[in-house]
Amino acid sequence: MADSDPTIVLVHGAFADASSFRPLYDALLDEDVTMIVPPNPLRGLTGGDGEYLKGVINEVDGPVLLVGHSYGGSVITAAGTADNVVGLVYISGFAPDEGENLTDLQSKFPPPKIASYIVQHQLPEGGNEFTLALDGFHESFCADVPADDAAFYAISQRPLAGVALTEAAPTPAWRSRPAWAVLPTADGAIDPGVHRFSYERMGAQITEIEGASHVVMISHPKEVAEVVMTAAHAHAAQPA
Repeated sequence: MADSDPTIVLVHGAFADASSFRPLYDALLDEDVTMIVPPNPLRGLTGGDGEYLKGVINEVDGPVLLVGHSYGGSVITAAGTADNVVGLVYISGFAPDEGENLTDLQSKFPPPKIASYIVQHQLPEGGNEFTLALDGFHESFCADVPADDAAFYAISQRPLAGVALTEAAPTPAWRSRPAWAVLPTADGAIDPGVHRFSYERMGAQITEIEGASHVVMISHPKEVAEVVMTAAHAHAAQPA
């Protein structure tokens, strides 16, 4: 890996964990890049998840390329203003603007398939969190992966704190960083219209993958890897 190449930090989203990036990791293994796949606490955009990711970024010596899937997109939006972040890649990821929350952003578009399968849980300390019902997980979240894989992803899903959906986003990193985006046209977790609106608003370089589900990095890892490497090479090509 050249000194000018960024470390790639992969940030997972809600109802998933870091293992959701394994196919993308495998697709990037021959690219001579450094990758980090930290846990995303899924406890809240600014004070929780955004600050946690900033801590991860601060420990990297050199440039960082942030890659966020799903809710992880909103986290890289919040944390990506760190000085050493050189680019953002959204994989079917939220990209809110300043003062916007995810519930309001999604409400401007048709409800996604997961809306029928969201289960609310009360937290002992107050507030709530959400998971997806097991019987609708495959259909709504990862329709284009094998059923046995989907069954495991369903039982290993990580819950999302409700505050993450209503917390207003801070100044977005995409205002000051170049952005790339992968848009799966059959996303059942976030309406594709949300993606198209958000990615066009930020001026991202958009790659659409026809018929792909929300977990496009699992079902189409090679195509997603090409986008990630395009972003990495864009920074490496910049003069020192």
